Amino acid sequence: MAFDINDIKRSAPKEAPRARVLSPSELKAAEERATLEEERIYRRGTVSVRDLIAPAAFEVLPTHLVLGDHCARTIFVTTYPRYVGLGWGAPIINYKGTIDISMYFYPVKSEIILKQLRDKVGIIEAQIVSDNETGKPRDPIQETALRDVEQLRDDLTQGIEHFFQFAFYVTIFADNKEALDKRTDEIESIFGSKLIYSKRGFYQAEQGFNSTLPLCNDELMITFNMNTSPIASSFPFISSDVTSDNGILYGINRHNNSLILFDRFSLQNANSVIFATSGAGKSYAVKLEILRSMMMGTDVIVIDPEMEYRQLSDAVGGTYVNVSLASEAKINPFDLPRPKGEETSVEDILRSAVITLKGLLRIMIGKPMGEKGTLSFTPEEDSILDRALIETYAKKDITAELPSLASVTEYPILDDLLDILQGMQGGENLVARLEKYTHGTFAGLLNSPTTVEMRNQLVVFSVRDLEDELRAMAIYTIVNYIWNVVRSERKKRILTIDEAWWLMQNEDSAKFIFALVKRARKYYLGVTTITQDVNDFLTSQYGQAIVTNSSLQLLMKQSPAGVDLVADTFNLTQSEKYLLLEAAVGEGIFFAGQKHAAIKVVASYTEDQIITTNPEQLLQIERAREEFQKSLEPKNDNPAKA
Repeated sequence: MAFDINDIKRSAPKEAPRARVLSPSELKAAEERATLEEERIYRRGTVSVRDLIAPAAFEVLPTHLVLGDHCARTIFVTTYPRYVGLGWGAPIINYKGTIDISMYFYPVKSEIILKQLRDKVGIIEAQIVSDNETGKPRDPIQETALRDVEQLRDDLTQGIEHFFQFAFYVTIFADNKEALDKRTDEIESIFGSKLIYSKRGFYQAEQGFNSTLPLCNDELMITFNMNTSPIASSFPFISSDVTSDNGILYGINRHNNSLILFDRFSLQNANSVIFATSGAGKSYAVKLEILRSMMMGTDVIVIDPEMEYRQLSDAVGGTYVNVSLASEAKINPFDLPRPKGEETSVEDILRSAVITLKGLLRIMIGKPMGEKGTLSFTPEEDSILDRALIETYAKKDITAELPSLASVTEYPILDDLLDILQGMQGGENLVARLEKYTHGTFAGLLNSPTTVEMRNQLVVFSVRDLEDELRAMAIYTIVNYIWNVVRSERKKRILTIDEAWWLMQNEDSAKFIFALVKRARKYYLGVTTITQDVNDFLTSQYGQAIVTNSSLQLLMKQSPAGVDLVADTFNLTQSEKYLLLEAAVGEGIFFAGQKHAAIKVVASYTEDQIITTNPEQLLQIERAREEFQKSLEPKNDNPAKA
């Protein structure tokens, strides 16, 4: 029997493999590999920047992309006009919506372009000669093209110009498809107004989106031939310029350190609104505007809720009226305007006064209807008041039949209305609610003939010493009195209403201020409304309307709770929104018509000493004044004689 030695080897028991001892270098390398593997596993469980910026979902559609809850679409420029002006892209760059813009520049060698231009010149010249020989009329388009090509050849040869292939893409973002279509139409309209034609990326939505990411990756490759000059005008480095030849200095333009000079009366209307948190510098900016406007001959009227304008009034010799229950300064809500240069009948003036007085009475004695800031009367009470007010004026011989108000020497007061109501059936309840304003706790406020004079360039009405319950009706009465004076004599005036949110708390006062703002332009009046309670002001329909009818707007530092509402109202970009959140004292965004820029309010040393509201600075000024007064007192050099 034959045996194969290989079979014997395979059937023999195998020896266990010997363990190999790792060298120190191999052991170290193995430990490093294990550490790297553990680190890789750890990183898979952590959040990276890519995870934070990536959308939750990504859907590619033929006309647009869906990125999570948002939509995106890319449009590209295909054709430019013969001439584009400097900064032609500014309306796109400053567009109110969220957009991404990408520009790609591909240099082309001059030798290649010169060869093509030479051939182009030959073709155009041959066409012109052929037209001349056949007797055709001259073609201005061919002649213009020839001049342009020859000029470009000269500039390229001399090195003045260079040639590029230029690509311009815009990716538009919106919350839904309808908003995306609307924004796309707006962008295309802006391009079209400059004879620049664009197209939407069709079945190229993803490539267009990638081309506008900050990756320098042009996946569309849709270019237009351009030389250096028009490409230079396409650069987005545009500084906003808000200035005019006339007006006052509002501050420094933070974009380019230029001056923001503006005349508010040169705009569509002279109204302005100012929104800022407490301590942001809104009163400082307003007082600076008042001081500089007075230097230009403008009369200024201020409603001051916190006695912040007293120092300014004293410094310029203004009239300071302190309205309170015990004050001698009284304003009669029954006063009537005496318009000059207007064909306004006494009947119209009387009806307007009755409507205004009913609004005041709603604030004073109206019953709450459940909604915030809504006061009203029952239909019976409204009818009784309407008749009573007309009879109250008739008691002083003021009726609709009067030819004019020139002969009127005395107006009724609240006591006269009370007497009329007491003699009317159904007026008992109204009399009971009105008595506290004639004989009760609040008797010293509105029940007296007017004793205030407005014959100064600066008149300040202070309501600081009034209780909160009385402030709204007092400001309403003051504004109505000012409106009567404005209608009686037309001249350049500014009315500043500080803490205007007091008047937004009920419908009648808010409606009255809105009507005043809307009609102010006719009487050469600019109304400035200032508020720190943005939510109360902008959530009111009349507050929104006041903003719409104000051509000048100043936004300063905002609180996180109200900045979203401000951003939506003024169509702010994300960067402008963050600017308002992080703004220092005296900084903000200045809007004048269609223009706006970041502003820093600055004042000279003398202006600062007059208008400052910083308590520490005011205390230092007071101490300096006391020391100066002591230095003027005669010194006693002989104590013994004293």
